[in-house]
Amino acid sequence: MFVYILTNKTKSTLYIGVTNDLQRRLYEHINGLGNPNSFTSKYKCHYLVYFEEYATPKEAIAREKELKKWRREKKNKLIEIENPNWEFLNSEIE
Repeated sequence: MFVYILTNKTKSTLYIGVTNDLQRRLYEHINGLGNPNSFTSKYKCHYLVYFEEYATPKEAIAREKELKKWRREKKNKLIEIENPNWEFLNSEIE
């Protein structure tokens, strides 16, 4: 299970999600599969900047909920620990 953070091209918006297949889920976000009015479609959050892997869905969901409560500054710092230049990690997953 994965918890992941996506952003848009200008890095102005963050989206936090959870999935059991990060490659498939990233493909779905990029290609607008699912709800065309979704948050990621609306704000064009198609760029992976951070992810964590968990052994169980329970752990991943708990972490997702925790991260969603954080202020933007704290989320930025988390990303910058692993990805200081905010590089788009899509090619590492695809």
